[in-house]
Amino acid sequence: MSNDSHTGQIIILNGAPRSGKSSIARAIQEGFEGPWINLGVDTYNAMTPKRYLPGLGLRPGGERPELEELVPFLYAALYESIAIHAGLGLNVVADLGHHDSYSQPLGILGDCARRLQDFSVLFVGVRCPIETIMQRREVVQEGRETLYLRGNEETPVPEPVQRWQDEVHRPGIYDMEVDTSVLTALECAEAIRHQLDLGIPEPSAFERLAGLR
Repeated sequence: MSNDSHTGQIIILNGAPRSGKSSIARAIQEGFEGPWINLGVDTYNAMTPKRYLPGLGLRPGGERPELEELVPFLYAALYESIAIHAGLGLNVVADLGHHDSYSQPLGILGDCARRLQDFSVLFVGVRCPIETIMQRREVVQEGRETLYLRGNEETPVPEPVQRWQDEVHRPGIYDMEVDTSVLTALECAEAIRHQLDLGIPEPSAFERLAGLR
């Protein structure tokens, strides 16, 4: 792993939709020293043609097999961009929802980890109980009115939402985890800052994930 002082730090936040990743990313951008560039799923999908959406946000369950062959290339391009930014000395925070529950396994996370082998990466699992996620899905966000499935009396937790909860933390190899049901976004960011001050565990999560095929 590179310790080059001119190389930027990379933080990857991984969790289900509405788990609080974007709020943590904003807290990092606002509170951490130096430039922190957000290269997460929302940023990347804003550049993706509508006919290929949800792109990186393709949810678990193999629902759109016609899009699946594109997803590994989208992730590869995103992670190569992360590497370029960090190589130029820019810090990167990326809020993503990695899973491998497609119509067939694609091994995307291991491939992404291998693309960042020369960089310092803190991989953070952003956890949140399904009950809290469902409460957040009831709150309408401007520009996201149609993005989030909501429950009803017959199906309080829609199946696609449960699939995210079941699949997004497999294999569950992280450098650290935070729970946004008990910590605010700012508190999560401070916990992440503290871990960066302590140093990334060795071997790091991405070093271990790079060995998975």
